[in-house]
Amino acid sequence: MTWRASVLTLFPAMFPGPLGLSLAGRALETGAWSLDVGNIRDFAADRHRTVDDTPFGGGAGMVLRPDIVDAAVASVDDGRPLVCLTPRGRRLAQADVRRFAAAPGVVLLCGRYEGIDQRVIDARFMEEISIGDYVLSGGELAALVLLDATVRLLPGVMGSADSAAEESFSAGLLEYPQYTRPAEWQGRRVPEVLLSGHHGAVAAWRQAEAERITRERRPDLWAAFASPEHAASAAS
Repeated sequence: MTWRASVLTLFPAMFPGPLGLSLAGRALETGAWSLDVGNIRDFAADRHRTVDDTPFGGGAGMVLRPDIVDAAVASVDDGRPLVCLTPRGRRLAQADVRRFAAAPGVVLLCGRYEGIDQRVIDARFMEEISIGDYVLSGGELAALVLLDATVRLLPGVMGSADSAAEESFSAGLLEYPQYTRPAEWQGRRVPEVLLSGHHGAVAAWRQAEAERITRERRPDLWAAFASPEHAASAAS
């Protein structure tokens, strides 16, 4: 069954964008997934296609109206996960990506301006997700990131299940360093263990490097990986 993505945005021309290239683009062409993009302005009732209004309580900027956003969501809501891309959301994690890939698809709502009226987000039980601790002009780039991360996990898209299994975050760690030919470049040699042909030693080196890099660069991930809860989960 084709994995279906629906995106609701004020800027439909931003899609498929980079999703039309490389792995995601080939998978789109072969029908491994589908993408439909809806323009939120199509659900405005006035001749100016107005979708926003000033915020209650005052303040700068405009807010997307709940009635118009809800009509747009209702046009595609069929039980797939509903996600609102917003900097106020919970940060996207690989576990979320795996969950979306296992679902029939996803519906993504792209925020703009000062945001979306909270009532429609609550009424539709949307997940609020962010891709990082920074602010973009809108949710479209975040939607592209989420879709790219998810589509590559769909069956057959990457070609090898092992590739996904060894990537950063797949086991709670950052990925180990990678090397290829030539074995020596500008006086720098590939670690000897990778040339040894000893698969057990290579695996042990990669695990140690993944742990070292995670410990140094992402202490938050390392703390979660080293926790008793993670150890118990890995053992079960």
